[in-house]
Amino acid sequence: MSDLDPRLRERLTAYRADVTARAVGPGPDQARRTLHRRRRTRIVAVAAAAVVLVLAPVVANAALKGDRTPPVPAESADPTPPPTSAPPPTPSATPSPDSTPSAESDAPDGRISRTQLLAARLDLPDWPQYVPSTCTTSDVRLVTRAIETWVPLLPDGPVSHADLDGDGAQETVALIACRFGEALAKQVVAFDRDDNGRIVTLGRVVRTTDEIEDILGFTVSTAGAVQVRVADLQPCCDTPAYWPQEQRRTYRFQGGRFIQTDGPTKFGKDPRLTDLRVTMTHTLVDAPGGRKLTTVFTVTNAGSVDAAQLEFRGFDVGEPAGGDWPRCDPEGASQEVNRVCVLPGVPAGESRRYTFVDLVPDRSGAAATKRDFYIVHIDAKDRYWRDLNDKDNHVQLPGVL
Repeated sequence: MSDLDPRLRERLTAYRADVTARAVGPGPDQARRTLHRRRRTRIVAVAAAAVVLVLAPVVANAALKGDRTPPVPAESADPTPPPTSAPPPTPSATPSPDSTPSAESDAPDGRISRTQLLAARLDLPDWPQYVPSTCTTSDVRLVTRAIETWVPLLPDGPVSHADLDGDGAQETVALIACRFGEALAKQVVAFDRDDNGRIVTLGRVVRTTDEIEDILGFTVSTAGAVQVRVADLQPCCDTPAYWPQEQRRTYRFQGGRFIQTDGPTKFGKDPRLTDLRVTMTHTLVDAPGGRKLTTVFTVTNAGSVDAAQLEFRGFDVGEPAGGDWPRCDPEGASQEVNRVCVLPGVPAGESRRYTFVDLVPDRSGAAATKRDFYIVHIDAKDRYWRDLNDKDNHVQLPGVL
């Protein structure tokens, strides 16, 4: 037995070297990458344990055979060459998703669903000062509708997710609102989770203020940028939906808060509006059945936008009896209540005169009241607009009617 020990040791040494070369794998670079992928740690550990369990009986079996069977002489005429290792595969230019190392994070997962937001108790950023006290911020339970009870709500619409603060884990962005009167105060808020899994507020992206009256929606990029659609008006009541100016502003989480990084910072003057100014003279003379009132309006367009049409309001003073009344739009001019007249307008930088003759009742003294007349800009699509300075868009008739 002793004369076989050196040969046995030699064969066992060669066998272990060959087995080790096969079990080590592609090399240290891949090993380092594997260590960075914590989710595969258990798989690697199990695989290593399986190799040990498989190799142990094989080596032991080889040793036992060495005790009973003489080894093949080293001088064999036709020795079998050891198997050669296959060349490593050439890496592709673009790794597949399965083979690409993924960044891992120790930060809590802040991916929160809409249902989870509605079920949680939240601490919200401050609302604007003009909202009612029922728009609370501490220990808030969001609702989906709040018409009669003015409390914080989560309007219809999806929530979005992205890594906003660069910690390797995703956070959640949602639009929160609170009703006051006919309008809604709104704010875009980012949420996260703490180490205990509780939903916490990361910060406010933007809210409605005196300058931003409405938030129309938002999108979140994979790079963590939040782009918000804001408007300078919030349509309600009789405000047309086409009046607001819209902008897209981009915000990022930097230095512990959200700051604007792209897009306009102010709305400024609405380029669709113009500046109309009106003056008036009048005469009142006796006529059969009453008196004849003649009003002459001089309208100047001091803005840079043409006013395709003008609407004259406030003519509930009597019955049309001449002047420009025949040129008016028949529908408005024929109304007995809230009678109006729509006429061709004034180009930018020019002035026009308009004359109206009405047969009015014969009143005087205490029965006489003051009357106000207004002009409104109407565009070629029959849409009416605000004026850049509406203080000079109306004139008053003294108390003669």
